[in-house]
Amino acid sequence: MSCKRKEKAAVVSQEQIAENIYSMWIQTEEISDFAVPGQFISMYTEDQSKLLPRPISLCEIDREKKRLRVVYRVTGKGTGTEQFSRLRPGESIQILGPLGNGFPMEPGTGKKVCLIGGGIGVPPMLELSKQLYAEKQLVMGYRDELFLTEEFEKNGTLYIATEDGSAGTPGNVMDAIAQKGLSPEVIYACGPAPMLRAVKSYAEEKHIPCYVSMEERMACGVGACLACVCRTPEIDAHSQVHNKRVCKDGPVFLSTEVEI
Repeated sequence: MSCKRKEKAAVVSQEQIAENIYSMWIQTEEISDFAVPGQFISMYTEDQSKLLPRPISLCEIDREKKRLRVVYRVTGKGTGTEQFSRLRPGESIQILGPLGNGFPMEPGTGKKVCLIGGGIGVPPMLELSKQLYAEKQLVMGYRDELFLTEEFEKNGTLYIATEDGSAGTPGNVMDAIAQKGLSPEVIYACGPAPMLRAVKSYAEEKHIPCYVSMEERMACGVGACLACVCRTPEIDAHSQVHNKRVCKDGPVFLSTEVEI
């Protein structure tokens, strides 16, 4: 039985933590009780011209206080994310969740794991780093400005890669893994397709179990519209073609299950 709920959540706090990157804590009724690392919520705007919600990954889950944290990028003026950034404490927002499948915890428990995040794929790795009982190597890739690094440092050994070379290893996350000589037993990753493609290739070459969280544009967010499919080696029972629905079957997949 699905645990997803639609709620009117209250904004607890909102702050800008980097250029075009915002952090929002929201108060929920039940969604936080069921949410797990790797899942997302759909957030609705008050703008009637925008019928579809925006899928936003969960950054932190506070079950005790029934709160969720989302860290998101504002993608342009007049967009749904720009409207979210204007919300202030005490205001409310309609949300649906938790949605999708989260990261499987058992494969990494007690192992030497590498959590890899890139760009706006960095925030979903934070709650996983908090909940996963393992020796954690956290490899986070940024274009330039850093965010969430203090939180990550509390939950594992942090390695940073920046495209502009301003911090950590110059280059991408794979450059950092090579430079630091990391040798994980399990990999969890979230980020843009080129990064996931490189991580998948590395993991399969080294025969390392790897779980990837796919970033795709979504419409319904619940698996009905097939707008966010990704290619797979196997035929999907729902659509009878070689694809899976990122919102419903994912967003987390074993790397060998998907083509990136």
